[in-house]
Parts: sequence; C-alpha cells; structure tokens
Amino acid sequence: MRQIVPLISTLLFLNVLVSQESVNPLQANDALMQQRWVDSMYSAMTLKERIGQLYMVQVFSNGDAKHKELIRNLITEHHIGGLIYSLGGPMRQAKLNNNLQAISKTPLLIGMDAEWGLSMRLDSTYAFPWNMTLGAIRDNALVEKAGYHIGEHSKRIGVHFNFAPVVDINTNPNNPIIGNRSFGEDRDNVTNKASAFMKGMQAAGVLANAKHFPGHGDTDSDSHKTLPTISFNAQRIDSVELYPYKKLINEGLSSVMVAHLNVPSLEPREGYPSSLSKHIITDILKERLKFKGLIFTDALTMKGASNFSESGEIDLAAFKAGNDVMLMSADVPLGIAKLEEAFKNGEITEERLAHSIKKILMAKYKVGLNRHKPVGLVNLVNDLNRIKDDLLNETLFENAITVVKNAKEILPLRHLETKKIAYVALGDDSGSEFFEELKKYTRVHQVKADKLDELLIKLQNYNTVIVGLHKSNANPWKDYKFSDQELVWLYEIARTNSVILDIFARPYALNDLKAVENIKAIVVSYQNSVVAQQKSAQVVFGAIPAKGSLPVTAGSFFRVGTGLTYNAIQSLSYGLPESVGMSSIKLRKLDSIANVAVKGKMTPGIQLLVARKGKVIYNKNFGKHTYEDEEKVKFNDIYDVASLTKILATLPLLMELEEKGIVSLDTKLSKLLPEYKDSNKANITLKQMLSHYARLNPWIPFYVETLDASKKPDPKYYRRKSSPMFNVKVADEMYLRHDYPDTMQTIIKDSKLLSRLRYRYSDLPYYILKKYIESYYDKPMDELVQEHFYESLGANYTTYNPSAIFSDTQIVPTEIDDYFRFQKVHGYVHDMGAAMQNGVGGHAGIFSNANDVAKIMQMFLQKGFYGGKRYFKPETIDKFNTCYYCQNDVRRGIGFDKPQLGDEGPTCGCVSMTSFGHSGFTGTYAWADPEEEIVYIFLANRTYPKADSNLLLKEDIRTKIQRAIYEAIVE
Repeated sequence: MRQIVPLISTLLFLNVLVSQESVNPLQANDALMQQRWVDSMYSAMTLKERIGQLYMVQVFSNGDAKHKELIRNLITEHHIGGLIYSLGGPMRQAKLNNNLQAISKTPLLIGMDAEWGLSMRLDSTYAFPWNMTLGAIRDNALVEKAGYHIGEHSKRIGVHFNFAPVVDINTNPNNPIIGNRSFGEDRDNVTNKASAFMKGMQAAGVLANAKHFPGHGDTDSDSHKTLPTISFNAQRIDSVELYPYKKLINEGLSSVMVAHLNVPSLEPREGYPSSLSKHIITDILKERLKFKGLIFTDALTMKGASNFSESGEIDLAAFKAGNDVMLMSADVPLGIAKLEEAFKNGEITEERLAHSIKKILMAKYKVGLNRHKPVGLVNLVNDLNRIKDDLLNETLFENAITVVKNAKEILPLRHLETKKIAYVALGDDSGSEFFEELKKYTRVHQVKADKLDELLIKLQNYNTVIVGLHKSNANPWKDYKFSDQELVWLYEIARTNSVILDIFARPYALNDLKAVENIKAIVVSYQNSVVAQQKSAQVVFGAIPAKGSLPVTAGSFFRVGTGLTYNAIQSLSYGLPESVGMSSIKLRKLDSIANVAVKGKMTPGIQLLVARKGKVIYNKNFGKHTYEDEEKVKFNDIYDVASLTKILATLPLLMELEEKGIVSLDTKLSKLLPEYKDSNKANITLKQMLSHYARLNPWIPFYVETLDASKKPDPKYYRRKSSPMFNVKVADEMYLRHDYPDTMQTIIKDSKLLSRLRYRYSDLPYYILKKYIESYYDKPMDELVQEHFYESLGANYTTYNPSAIFSDTQIVPTEIDDYFRFQKVHGYVHDMGAAMQNGVGGHAGIFSNANDVAKIMQMFLQKGFYGGKRYFKPETIDKFNTCYYCQNDVRRGIGFDKPQLGDEGPTCGCVSMTSFGHSGFTGTYAWADPEEEIVYIFLANRTYPKADSNLLLKEDIRTKIQRAIYEAIVE
C-alpha cells in the first residue's frame, strides 16, 4: 500500500498538468522522475527546513569572513533554499559556491542579476550591451543569441536563475532605476525582445525571470529609496504594462519578480506595495494570467511598506500574497519563525506551503540540482571570456547604432578629398577609441580649447566637425545628459560648421536638444564602451551599414522607431577574425614569427596587417624603429615601402590612362616618349616591360657616377645648400645638380639591352613611365597620386618625401648609409635612384603605414571600387592582373607580381593563382588574394642599419607569415 500511494499521487499530478490551461514552465522533460524527486525531498524535510526553502539570500563572494560565516549559518541552521550572488570575481564566486553547496542539506538554487551578462570579465566591462541598446536592434534573433550566451555564462559559473529579462516598458525618460535596463517604450518591441532573450537563456538551461511585475517603466522615483507610484488605471496597465507578461507566460516563462511599487488602481490599501499585494500576485498574475512558474518578491529590504513595522511581518505578508521566494529578507531567522508560527496557528495551510516549496523543488530538479556537481574551476575564466562572446558583442553594437538624422545624406562620409575633419569631445568620459578609429579612415584632428571663442576660431580651418558626447559606461545608471555649457558649445559649433553629432549615452540625451536644424547628422551609439566607439566610427565612414532604430522617443524631434539606414560603401572595417571565418588562436602564430624576426635582428620592427572579406582582423606592431632607440613601432608610423611604389603609385596612374584610352598595353615606347623612336627600346610595349620581359637591365647604379675618386659625393654634382643650380634634395644638406635627373633618363634610353629575352625583374620601366606620366599631366607624380587616389581613399599616411609632413618620430629610418649619402637615411627614400629624383621615383619613394597600403590593395581586390567611389572598371583590374607570358616562364602580371610558376617565388605557394601583389627591398610586402578575399601587408625596415644582410628573405619570414594566415582560415 505504501508503494501504491506515491504512484497514485504522481499520476494525479501528471493528470493535473495535462488538464491545466497553460504548460507548467517548471516541469522537466522527465516529469515522472521529477515528481518522485520532489515528493521524496519534500517528505524528508522538517517544517523548518521546508520554510527555509522559501528564502534566497544575497551573497558577496568578495565579502569578509564575518559575512561568509553568516551565510553558512543561514544554510546549516535555517536551511535557506537559495543564494543570489552580487559583487566579486568568477573564481572567488565559484569556490565559495562550491563550499556553500557542499554544506547544504538540500542543493541551493543559485540566482544572479546578470541582465546584460556577467559583469566580472577580465577587462571589467560588461559582457553584452544593455537592454536599451538591444532594443535598437531590428533582428530579434541576435537578442535571442545574446540570451543564450548569457545563459551559457550563468550555467558555467553555477547560476540557475538569471533575474532577467527586464520587461518594463520604459515610458518615462526620468526613470532613475529602469532606463537602460528596459528594451524601450514600444510594447511590441519590448515583448519581442524579452521573448527572444528568454528563449535564448532558457535554451541554454538557465531559468529566466521577467521583472518588475506589474510594470516599473513609468516612475521617476528609485524603488531602492522609496515606494514609487504607478498612477495608471487598471485598463491601461492591462494593455501596456502587462502586455509582455502575457506573451512570455504563454511561451514558457520560468519565473516572475514582483516589483516594489505603489499601484493604487490595483492595490488600494495604503502601504501595501505590489510585492505584498494578494490581488496583484494571486488574482492577476496567478489566476488571470495563469502563471504557474516561480514568483519572487523584489528585495524585501526596500523602503515604503509602512504598515509592517515588526520584523518578519513583511515576509509573512509576502508569502500570503502569493509569492514563492522571499528575496533578501531583512531578517531571515525571524521571518522563518514568523512563517512557522503562522503555519502552526493555521494562518498558513499545508496545501499553501507545499504549493510554493514543491515549485521551488521542481525548479531545482529542472536545472539539474538532483544530480548537482561542483562548479569546475579549470578554465573557468577563459570560459567566461570567449572569443565568440566578443564576436557577438561586436555584432550587437553593429546592429544597434542608430542614425536619427542625416541631412543631405552627409553620412556615410564620402569624397574625403573634399573633407577637412575635426573631432570635438564633449562629456565626462574618454572618446579616445572613437578618435583613433576615425583616424583609420582619413585625416582627423582633435580640436580642444578652454573657451568657446578659441574653439570656434580653431574650427574655422575645417568644413566637417564630428562632435562626440561621451558619458561614463561604468554602469547603466550613470549620468547621460548634456551640461548647459556643452549645449551652448554644440549649438555654436553647428551654427558655423557642418556638424555630425554622435551620442555615446542613452538616447534620452537627445531630450536636452532644443533645436537640431543646424546639426547635419545625429548618430546614437547608446554606450561609451570600446566596441561602441569603434563600431560607431565605422558607421560614420560607411565601413559598416547603419541598421538600428530608436527604442524610445527621444525629445521632440525623434520618435520611437526612428532609424535611417544605409548600406556599407566598401571601405575597410575592423573586427574579430571569427567574423570572417578565421581563428584568433591560429593567428597567434603570426605573433610568434614576427617576434622571431625582431629578436633575431632580421629587422628592427614590423607593422603587420591582415584583412579578409573587407575587414581588418589582425593589425599589430612589433619591435622598435631601430635597434638602438626606444621608439616602439606604432600604428601611425610610416615606412619606406620601396618597390611597393610601383603598384601603389605608378601602376594606378597608368591604369587610369589605359582605361581612358590614352595608352594601351600594346603601346610602344616610341609612342610614349618620342626620344625613344630611334633607340633600341623603340618597339618595347607596356605589356612587355611591365611584365619584366623586355630585355631591360635590372637597374642602373646612377649614384656611382656621381662619386669622386675617394668614393664620396663629387662637388661637381652636389652642394650642401640648395640653389637654382643644385635643387634636387637627396638627403640632409645634400643637393644634386638640377639637370642630373634628365641625365638619368638619357642613360636609360641609351643603355644596352640584355643579350637574350627572358624574365628579368627591372626598375627601369618605372623611371620611363614616371617621365611619361608627368609629361602627360604636366604635373609631378607626388601631386598626381595625392589628387587621383590617396586623398579620396583617405590614405593620409601615404606620401613621397614624408619629412615635409611628418615628424621624424613618426618616420622609421631605413639605413646608415656609408657609400653614398654618408648619413642615417631618415625621412628620405632609401633607393638611390629615387633619391636622385628629389625623392619621387616611379619605382620607389612612397612612405606609408600598413593600414593605408591595405586600403589601396583592398581597392584593387574589390575590382577598382572603394569607399563609395569607383576608381577602375573591373575589367581594367583583370587586364593588369593577368599573366601574359606564363608560357615563357614569366610569372608577372602587368606591374603586379604573381604567384610562382614553379617551386620558388614570392609567395608561400598556398595562395590562389588569381592573387597578386609586390615586395620591396626594405622588407615590405603587400599581397591580395581575390579567391580567399585576403589582403596581407608586411612593412619592415630590414635594411637598418645595413642593407647587405637580408636575413628576412633568407628565413622566408614574410611567406611563413603568409602561410600561417591561410592556416588560420577555418571555414
């Protein structure tokens, strides 16, 4: 008979479940086994142990010994049912949690306020964006994914209940406690976001908790300090505040937290907050909404319950109102005693007590506490700081950032050659990440001043001003408003300049704006995190599209749902390798190889960049400018890129002329330059000489003929000071005779051809083409490349003769010259022939950084399109990226180097045959692969201090890195 009764009880239980109008969200898949465990645990408990299960106590893992001993006592002596963790690090929490679970007779239900993820990451930032930011995302699948990741984090650290999502519909901009914690003001958007978040988290095995019932969205009081009033009538509350709960309950919501609110239309008794209201909890939540999950009180220590002066009375009232879990009671032992007394005197029935306690036990079974195991400590921190979480975080911000105004489509910023851009920072937090990201796209200057008049004078030199309002990202409750002074400054700047305002704070900051007519564009970036700043800069320049929409009405100008969208304009963006199918871990091999090169003194320093699918996913610096100094390589340092000049300067200018029909690949030298008509080179075509298949000499050491018998610069050719006769600057205090560059051209024209036709790399075509291009345009090449390409590309670190623009601390030296210039070559081109052309050669002379070189290579990779501008037709790129003499063992395209045809060559041998690029004598390398959509840039000064020892080439450092890049592809 004893065996039959539990079976009958279980069958009756299952029958009730089937007949219920809504599914019990606490029911596990193995409901029969769950009910047996619940009945067994309940039957084995004493009355005090049962009542103890109703309590969940706040724990600080960074608390002192006294605090932890108090918690142990509550577990062992008062048998509390659960803990809610706050403050402390992951390892401390896990260790403490394991210790406390070990001493509890009944496994503890662990909760945590992790609305936007676990705020205990190594970098002290929140794992994911705040709810208001998520509310701006149009794709709810991303919100569901965020919920899932947060669930995974919670589960990994031993948390079973996350007190999230907040489903309050925030209709009051002055709400001090909800604000950023809400998904917004539109009930459908809030509901759908909360639903997605809940589904994701519960799919990960962590139970969700919708709060704060019946709705905390419209109040301007802090419920931690007082009892806020919700003054709406019951009809309004039913249609708005309760709206999300109805859907979530039908979709399997596990639990609800009842708010600490005064709601006169639902609870007329004065001093009875919603968390103690039987009508709100039992009549509405349980009976009318048919909710069968766990019901938590908000913290019972909150202020305002004026009718309950004696300790323990609030606990009893909360239980009698219909709550299942007493959260953060002011006095747990007294509360338990009060409930025990009420049970014994018949004020609480056995049925009522069993109802809540069995629900708690069901929840414990569902989260696996029937087979509880301690939290594993191995790799715990790494598991909470995953690359896939960072990737999702980037994606969430990319989808949230919202453009709310865009007069005359000023965004995304294009036509960079016409822009002079200043950045002005407002607010009380740093905007340095935003500024640094802006500078990746074009020249941007930060302008500062102590006085408005001074600032306006400085801004007269700019036609575009980006104003960033940067407010603290430390927590969601931080101040978000403009100061009065900042508003005055903003209005005055906008009155005289074309202004783009970017707000790194909650969108309610827009409430402060009384006029927006003069502000050309407004972007809401929601938070001032590093990722938000970086992604917002990318939106401004169109590297990523604008996608978000306002989750709330912000001021009198911008309604909820406002969000102007635009597509990306194919500029380089920046992000994580995993976003384009590569492995961050495997890319660490690049660090190792680069460090070997630097430590082995193959080069003093390196800039190394990798992009895939239009996104820079690896951009690092190694070493120093020289072996002697302490100047570390920085992103904005510039290198002499040597022969990369051929494809970064001369080739694009020639491609432009070919596309216009001015020349063709079959044009002969005799047609390009009349003086070649009677030379031995008259019939050499562009195709032949740029394929290095024209019998031209590799190079001519022009400088040798300008040295005297002692191998020093001959005074016949050089002077220490500039003059009309000696005006070709070769180096510091070294000026070449003005007519010698023409002499060099004559020497090339009259030079002998090689004895037989075969592949032979030569610089001479680029001397010849420089002369032709400059003659055609009647303008020097250094001006042409700026006007035709670099300015519009935003390649502002790319130039000839950098000393005229950049300081020596930003220019990496290339050699200590003891054979020609007899000085450290610093800020002047290393190549002697280019130096003898005033630093402007067709074959050498360009200085740049890795980011700028990547822009140009990406433009080639994208078949001539970049940043919203078409530079070349796709067929033009294809024409020049073709190997015309492969059958003759000539691997080259037209100007571009191509992969080797045999075993040895310029690449790792692992790239596609459609790939192209070039290398440079100073240690530089640029390569693009259309099939894998990869751009690889390697800049170095391996020629310092001496150029004769090329260990970088002997050790195949550049191609080893290239191979490692391809090995990092995981899709």
